[in-house]
Amino acid sequence: MVTVLNLDPITSLTREQFYRLCEANSEISLERSPKGELIIVAPVGGECGNQEASLIAKVVNWNEQTGLGVVFSSSTIFSLPGGGDRSPDVAWVHLKRWQALSEIDRVGFPPICPDFVIELRSPTDRLKPLQDKMQEYLSSGLRLGWLINPQHRQVEIYRVGQAVETVTMPILLSGEEVLPGFSLKLI
Repeated sequence: MVTVLNLDPITSLTREQFYRLCEANSEISLERSPKGELIIVAPVGGECGNQEASLIAKVVNWNEQTGLGVVFSSSTIFSLPGGGDRSPDVAWVHLKRWQALSEIDRVGFPPICPDFVIELRSPTDRLKPLQDKMQEYLSSGLRLGWLINPQHRQVEIYRVGQAVETVTMPILLSGEEVLPGFSLKLI
């Protein structure tokens, strides 16, 4: 479940203020929408947490074999070019793009959109905000994204310049040219 706080009546939250707020409240998962809304992300249960960990492990294993990039967990917040500060469940950035960032940028909330993300819908997540978040990634430079929706046994595939493709599980997903040689079987 996600709670959105509209701060307009009292303030507008800058990126720097958001970063400091996250540092001061590290026990709470926060995001910031492009409109500056503060988003409180609820923790997930055991099943969803296990599924997320499995997804991260599969991307990490592929990445260790290829050495093509850097993998991030859902604890990482990316400061997207479109204005939002978002935390995908799984993220991957091509190594050259990651190395092009300064050390300061890599230590804080990286000012970059991942090349690849996975969002896993938890039982308490509403679908529309996740779809909006995927579109935000796309407009910020995402090359490939998967929105896994176990409740409907579907995956939405997001690609640059293409309509969203919805496929039904079970499915074997391909990392295409973004993650060459990577595949993910979802039962």
